[in-house]
Amino acid sequence: MPIRMLPDTLVNRIAAGEVIERPAAAVKELVENAIDAGATRIDVVVRDGGKTLITITDDGCGMGPDELALAVERHATSKLPSDDLLDIRSLGFRGEALPSIGAVSRLTLTSRPRGADSAWALTVDAGLKGAPQPAALAQGTRVEVRDLFAAVPARLKFLKAARTEFDHIADCIERLAMAHPNVAFTLDGDNRSALRLSAAQGDLLDARLTRLGALMGRDFQDNAVPVQAAREGVTLAGWIGLPTLHRPTARHQHLFVNGRPVRDKLMVGAVRAAYADFLPRDRHPMLALFLDLDPQEVDVNVHPAKAEVRFRDQGLVRGLIVGALKHALAEAGHRASTTVGLATLGALRPEAAEDIGGAIGGAAGPAPSPLPYRNPVQSWGGSYGSVVPRGLADRAAAFQAPHAAPLPPLQGRLAGWQAAPAARPPEYGAPAAAHAPPLETHPLGAARAQLHNTYIVAQTAEGIVIVDQHAAHERLVYERMKIALLEGGVKRQALLIPELVELDEPSANRLLGRAAELAELGLVVEGFGPGCVLVREVPALLGQSDVKSLVRDLAEELAELGDALSLKEKLEDVCGTMACHGSVRAGRSLSVEEMNALLRQMEATPHSGQCNHGRPTYVELKLADIERLFGRR
Repeated sequence: MPIRMLPDTLVNRIAAGEVIERPAAAVKELVENAIDAGATRIDVVVRDGGKTLITITDDGCGMGPDELALAVERHATSKLPSDDLLDIRSLGFRGEALPSIGAVSRLTLTSRPRGADSAWALTVDAGLKGAPQPAALAQGTRVEVRDLFAAVPARLKFLKAARTEFDHIADCIERLAMAHPNVAFTLDGDNRSALRLSAAQGDLLDARLTRLGALMGRDFQDNAVPVQAAREGVTLAGWIGLPTLHRPTARHQHLFVNGRPVRDKLMVGAVRAAYADFLPRDRHPMLALFLDLDPQEVDVNVHPAKAEVRFRDQGLVRGLIVGALKHALAEAGHRASTTVGLATLGALRPEAAEDIGGAIGGAAGPAPSPLPYRNPVQSWGGSYGSVVPRGLADRAAAFQAPHAAPLPPLQGRLAGWQAAPAARPPEYGAPAAAHAPPLETHPLGAARAQLHNTYIVAQTAEGIVIVDQHAAHERLVYERMKIALLEGGVKRQALLIPELVELDEPSANRLLGRAAELAELGLVVEGFGPGCVLVREVPALLGQSDVKSLVRDLAEELAELGDALSLKEKLEDVCGTMACHGSVRAGRSLSVEEMNALLRQMEATPHSGQCNHGRPTYVELKLADIERLFGRR
């Protein structure tokens, strides 16, 4: 069979198969063109999930009749002034979107440049291009796509239901809207309004948070911390959720490179590494990160749909993301997500009280009508933000007690910890200084009770705080171990009588094979016959811990880690196991001064809002919320 050139219409349809795989891909290309044209408002209307109609109208710079005719030709673009594919400074640049869409649909372009007397329209029907004709339109461009894939009916069979395709379109527009908060967006489809976003005001960082709150929810807006960092010409900005605000999938992780939404494995891996200390392995943080760098340092031409990128210096990008996110999380201090308190309030449903009330009322009559109370997460929405502040960190930053006395020790367990001067309370039982503020003004308040020898109840100026004593102290010990390692090693405490631990022989051999590394972490072990390990020293931070249980748990941990990585590379696993054994256990009675000491140390310790397993260490309930539960508001 002789070699021949394919006809242009078939070539365009092949290109459409690469670029326009579904209606959402067409919307993405057209909205990107509108953004590149300087639009401040973009309106999108779709019908039947985009299969029968897509209309995109913008107020951008517009095109004249000659430019309209060129715009639907393959590889025609205004976005490569230097013809350098490594210097991409716009969202669209291939010059394939319009001709590809026109090859598989009925495409109508109507446009009017700024200052022009009239608009012009041009139609492309299944690849057949018409001539520009006068039309009516205000400044900007309107693109109308009818009967998408009508020219290739086989492609229609692979599309999903209209609702599914519409959801893909909405997701595409939302991602672009996150990257461009100064642009207003609307989306309407099948007689329903899905999106109404006005242009955000203020500086870029705050404008992004406003836009993210509109798209990701008020919970994210109230529990996000800012990220701003730069290194060697690469800048990173955005907002990341507190560790206690997490989701079962990575759907709420939004990554952008030079304003372009991407799904990059390197960036996803860096995010996972930054949150490794704070989240369970099956949970994912909520965040939006915007990476900007010289276009010469990133290749956006890797994928036909431009969804993937390749960085020239991958190590620089990864290091910047990991470092910036860890710093931002450390700056959040002990702050925990307000959704923890919201979830607690949501669990205190009056239906349960109604059942109990009915049982108590018995023959005396029906139980009182339940209060008109609904799940605050679902019902209060944005208005709830006026009741629940962004977190305790705001008050912690403002709290000052520069002349307070040192903390009392927590029966030796907390002796190694010293809170920052700004968070130290007066020593329990000592006369308070005249200028010392009452304990209730501390972010975590004053300890009032211990419930079930497990939970500390504290009173704050605005409500109450309930602390899980084991989870909280576990985080304190863990952070202290990390600091000790950075300062040269964990201090060790010799056992008066060495502890003999019996294990199976493979487990004992694994421990002894890592003896030198364990010694750096404060645990000194040596062999004592087959299947036996002798423990001579333990980390001083752990206090009176159960040495046998600790060694057995570490042996199991090493079995899972294998021999490929050093213990320092798996620090969070090993230190987490040690911290768990060295923490104040649930079921242990604490005195008032011990409880207050724990609260003050939490306030002075980064990341103390969640334990090593990603669970919250405390719940804060505002007095106004409690009053709502009892119908007092």
